[in-house]
Amino acid sequence: MKLTSRFRRLLQRPGSIDLGPYEKLTTAVGEAEESLKDLTDEELTEVVAEMRTTGGLDEGDQIEFLALAREAGLRAIGERAFDGQIVGALALLQGRIVEMATGEGKTLAGAFAAAGYAIGGRRVQVMAVNDYLAQRDSEWMGPIYELLGVTVSHIGQASTPEERRAAYQADVCYAPVSELGFDVLRDRLVNDVADRVTVEPDVALVDEADSVLIDEARVPLILAGATRTEELDDDVVALVRTLRAGLDYEIDGDGRTVALTDKGTDKVEAALGDINLYEDENLDRLTQINVALHAEVLLRRDVDYLVRDGKVSLINNNRGRIAKLQRWPDGLQAAVEAKEAVPVSDSGEVLDSITVQALVSSYPTLCGMTGTAVVVGEQLQEFYKVEVAVVPPNTPNVRVDEPDRLYLTVAQKNKALVEHIGEVHETDRPILIGTHSVEESEQLSDQLEEADIPHVVLNAKNDAEEAAIIAEAGVPGTVTVSTQMAGRGTDIRLGGRDESQDKDRAVELGGLYVIGTGLHASRRLDDQLRGRAGRQGDPGGSLFFASLADELVTRYSVTSGLRPSPDADGRLTDRKAIGMLEHAQRVADGANAELHRTTWSYHRLTGQQRSILLDTREKVLTEDLAAEELAERAKERYDELVEELDEETVKAAARKIALHHLDRKWTDHLAYLADLREGIHLRSLAGGIVHMKPIDEFNKSAIASFDTLIADSWTEAAETFKEAEITADGLDEEASGVPRPTATWTYLVNDNPFGTEADRILGRLRNAIKPESEGQAEEIPAETFDEDELPEELRDLDDEDLADELPEELRDADEDAEEKKPDVKE
Repeated sequence: MKLTSRFRRLLQRPGSIDLGPYEKLTTAVGEAEESLKDLTDEELTEVVAEMRTTGGLDEGDQIEFLALAREAGLRAIGERAFDGQIVGALALLQGRIVEMATGEGKTLAGAFAAAGYAIGGRRVQVMAVNDYLAQRDSEWMGPIYELLGVTVSHIGQASTPEERRAAYQADVCYAPVSELGFDVLRDRLVNDVADRVTVEPDVALVDEADSVLIDEARVPLILAGATRTEELDDDVVALVRTLRAGLDYEIDGDGRTVALTDKGTDKVEAALGDINLYEDENLDRLTQINVALHAEVLLRRDVDYLVRDGKVSLINNNRGRIAKLQRWPDGLQAAVEAKEAVPVSDSGEVLDSITVQALVSSYPTLCGMTGTAVVVGEQLQEFYKVEVAVVPPNTPNVRVDEPDRLYLTVAQKNKALVEHIGEVHETDRPILIGTHSVEESEQLSDQLEEADIPHVVLNAKNDAEEAAIIAEAGVPGTVTVSTQMAGRGTDIRLGGRDESQDKDRAVELGGLYVIGTGLHASRRLDDQLRGRAGRQGDPGGSLFFASLADELVTRYSVTSGLRPSPDADGRLTDRKAIGMLEHAQRVADGANAELHRTTWSYHRLTGQQRSILLDTREKVLTEDLAAEELAERAKERYDELVEELDEETVKAAARKIALHHLDRKWTDHLAYLADLREGIHLRSLAGGIVHMKPIDEFNKSAIASFDTLIADSWTEAAETFKEAEITADGLDEEASGVPRPTATWTYLVNDNPFGTEADRILGRLRNAIKPESEGQAEEIPAETFDEDELPEELRDLDDEDLADELPEELRDADEDAEEKKPDVKE
């Protein structure tokens, strides 16, 4: 089978479900609406109350309810829903992911659907991307919910346990997806049912669904318990800084992994006292060297993280904001902190974790809304079994999207970019510029200052000022430079906040003009940035600049055989060069999909094991399982305590002891799995896993580790019970050796900072294809591309489908590889 035959999935784009049935129902909603005009507010609320049921709303009820909701929206907040918003609400009520363009009213459609589920007897949690949007939308839609007789609440990072408990009891609760996950994690470790705050998951309505369900789905949410502060040895930090690129270490073609060369290994071992880094007693030191090297070489200040107020803060690459609760795995976090000479933050052991995907998948009903869903429709179907409904805009989109402008070098691109911004700014047209990082936004800001172009900057360093900056981005004469505008979830209105006479002026000038400083790894993000212009039929325009030296191209494409012919300004217009951009973006999309798939495959087994343990834990917490088990395993001690005290006191002590050992065993198991996965990763980097896929080896070891976990926890609980300090006041946890963590905290962790197998395969492919003038390898070894080793995105593509899209080097190399692999079968 040829390598090119493995790319078919990269070209497939799922479509949308048929909206015909929804449009017919929307017409019926409009007809029903006429009969509601004479109702008083109290009568409207009463009619909705009479519709309440526990079996969900049937089609006829949905028509009547949405007519009432549309009237409520008009009365409560002065907004009568467009037909498209009614179509969107109907699709949400049937468990779809709804794609609606920016400015088309997703928030109102979502509120109608949430209220509809609530009237049908369901409890809804609207998953927002941050505190601000959760609070804004719950308060903004609050008057509508009140008129419909539906209770609504919101949760944020600062919410107390009592506030959370009350909020979850509302019919509809708006909350950041991370806070929902953290509450689930905390509830899993309570010693008393009364300490729980959450309710059984029922309906999840996800805002910015593609971002949450795809981009952030693989991010684990962590609950940690205090144990220690982990510091990196000073000699390791100093030593790593002396290492030289290309001589002591090499970075793979994707810039995702870095490894010592043989010469570098010798240098490190000599500096550390002529040790052997690969002997068992030195593996901890080897790990320190690896994470210190990763932190020093691959993680960039103002791109991957900021240093502010003496702390290292990660930057959420999807949203351009500081990820306040996010950190890398502890060793890498400590390495970055050592690199920046800031105090090492408290570390701890992971008590439990859950991925966003596992959290969302626990809800019986899932629906959501976003501006860009079709592009990831296949993944939404694969991971969540949900379909996409694309709702056309209420007013046709008249935005003008200009063809991308491609340049040979970054310097030439930036020069043309600034000149173009200056030309457009002279006309007074409002401009929004989307950059990829804080570093890039600040460099562009410096260039604009040199060109005497006034502007404002919105990035992770000043995201507290976001609302004010965005409010003015549509005012004529304004130039706004933003980091990851695609993830900011706020509309830009022409003319600014008040849409005064400035709107007419902005319209005359052509509306908001969006400029991208480079293509994103996913075209969804390009589309989201473009979507900031042309909202609700407004005029607008967009243009993206790119270069062959942009990270997207250098990481995900092969340009060695390209013979570009730039004009005097460095601009490229030939079809092959421009096709390179599209090719790189498709490969990037495929690599990110594989990263999601790989991460989920590692977490799936862990999730199954967690479910088994939680089932036992629930019985311990709510029943007398602990007393029954310990009475059998330590009968003499149990009978003695019951006779001396009372049985309820003994049962409570047994419960706490059993819960401690179950939780302790699970914590140890998670630590083992983390070490196991990292070990497999390092062996894979070195080519040490040949006959078994890394995931298969992980699963085999994980199953063996978990096999006796629950039984062992009962054995240890019985031993503790025999010696425990139990009095009439109950169990003395500290004296009995079963203390609870002195402190716990939550955070998100970058689950796969070292790259994936897909990254490494693509890197090997790129390294194998070099210009002949460089004297590099002219063939790809037969063992390089094992069918099973390749990610799904790189399999099963016919040559005809992609031959014209692939660079010649890739096609030629594939033919060479095929000649040297005559035994490979279909």
